[in-house]
Amino acid sequence: MVFGLFLLPLFFDGKEEAQAFSPQVIQHGAVGDDVIELQARLQYLGFYNGNIDGVFGWGTYWALRNFQYEFGMNIDGLAGQETKNKLVNASQFNEAYVKEQISKGNRFSHYGGTEGGQQQGGQAQQQEQNVPVDNTTAVNVPQGFSQNDIQLMANAVYGEARGEPYEGQVAVAAVILNRVASPSFPNTVSGVIFEPRAFTAVADGQIWLTPNEVAKEAVLDAINGWDPSSNAIYYFNPDTATSPWIWTRPQIKQIGKHIFCK
Repeated sequence: MVFGLFLLPLFFDGKEEAQAFSPQVIQHGAVGDDVIELQARLQYLGFYNGNIDGVFGWGTYWALRNFQYEFGMNIDGLAGQETKNKLVNASQFNEAYVKEQISKGNRFSHYGGTEGGQQQGGQAQQQEQNVPVDNTTAVNVPQGFSQNDIQLMANAVYGEARGEPYEGQVAVAAVILNRVASPSFPNTVSGVIFEPRAFTAVADGQIWLTPNEVAKEAVLDAINGWDPSSNAIYYFNPDTATSPWIWTRPQIKQIGKHIFCK
């Protein structure tokens, strides 16, 4: 999925407000200023690619879980005090600027930060209508995907398809991208991968194995347009599949041990 990226300058004065967030634990279903700050900080670090809208939906939930995983925390999708402290220490948040953009109806993409979550000298990136695109200066967004997206996809490919032919690993990555692009699935990488019961590697924990370079290369090949699955949105291993439903899907081809389906 390729996002249109539009760049506007954002200058920080180098000072964080003395108190960040409210004392409440922020969780799925919450709305309001705490969620705006949570989304902005997660987006600053490259974990959240959705719109900053103050609604704690599933995209925010999985972005928060990914942040907790990367920072070695308890992965529960709840923004308690420890998680909020980590976010405050790792990111910046200009409340006035963010709320001004929301009031104007502007849509955010990659608010602040650079690759690896480092500060970008006070600049933020955000979507706005009719502003020229400058992809040469965009960060965290190779082909519209954050570094976290790429890492998470590599984890999924490794967990699902290590040992498969390289073409098959690219095909698994392509299925993830095809789902992101489909209106029938979540529209973010994390949303697709962590959708309940979507991937075996998530269910059995293999999603958190360290991927090898082959898996990472397969992800990049898929992002750059190679789709050996021929636009599949499902795949399964006929030797291990336990769901009768998956056999009802129109089959496209088999690569290695996986059958790819519409």
